[in-house]
Amino acid sequence: MTYLTPRIALVGDRSPAVRSHARIPGLLDALADRDQLVLDAYWIPTEDAGAPGALDGFDAIWLLPGSPYRSEAGALAAIRTAREGGIPFLGTCAGFQHAVLEYARNVCDLGEAVHGEQDPDRDQQVIVPLVCSLVGHEGTVVVTPGTLAERALGSTDTMERYHCSYGLNADYLDRLRAHGLRFSGANETGQIRILELPGHPFFLASLFQPELSGDGTRAHPMIRALAEAAVAHAALGEATPV
Repeated sequence: MTYLTPRIALVGDRSPAVRSHARIPGLLDALADRDQLVLDAYWIPTEDAGAPGALDGFDAIWLLPGSPYRSEAGALAAIRTAREGGIPFLGTCAGFQHAVLEYARNVCDLGEAVHGEQDPDRDQQVIVPLVCSLVGHEGTVVVTPGTLAERALGSTDTMERYHCSYGLNADYLDRLRAHGLRFSGANETGQIRILELPGHPFFLASLFQPELSGDGTRAHPMIRALAEAAVAHAALGEATPV
């Protein structure tokens, strides 16, 4: 057999000013060195992510922090490609927010759903300002047992770092749940911090930023779980025997 290195699309508007972006190369190195999970990574700007075929051939899609994205449409297209194509997906911070937005629009029949940061004056804001900004904060996340989140994290509670001011509008929780989205992590007062999609090979998103965990020399368990899912996806498409 010819074995292929899994290809991962890092979707986001790369900037040295975004701390999570600056950590990505080191985290990829850590995956290779510490976990023997070697990934072939490509940065895809959001303006390019929505182009036909832009994400063909990738074994995982990671929608990174950095909201507002230069192209909301491109970010949403990346999520939809992963969701409908069974491609392993991780969304972090803004990636979580836009995963909610994509699902609301395309699955929950909320065609007018918006992100409050981009459209603060419109109705159907499924993402709204948090009561208290989480920029620079950290806090406990309580994880639902038996979920993908618990399997990825290896625990039912975890301390995580944030850099965001927007989160899920709880008014839409029941609608999103009724259409199949699972919310598998929350803070100690019940505010949603993790979502996943049952039935998908690997679809996970967090409002916190796992990129900021520790000193950056070891990949967060959620990132490692994405890498493992990419390896499994690549194995499904390995070349036939020669």
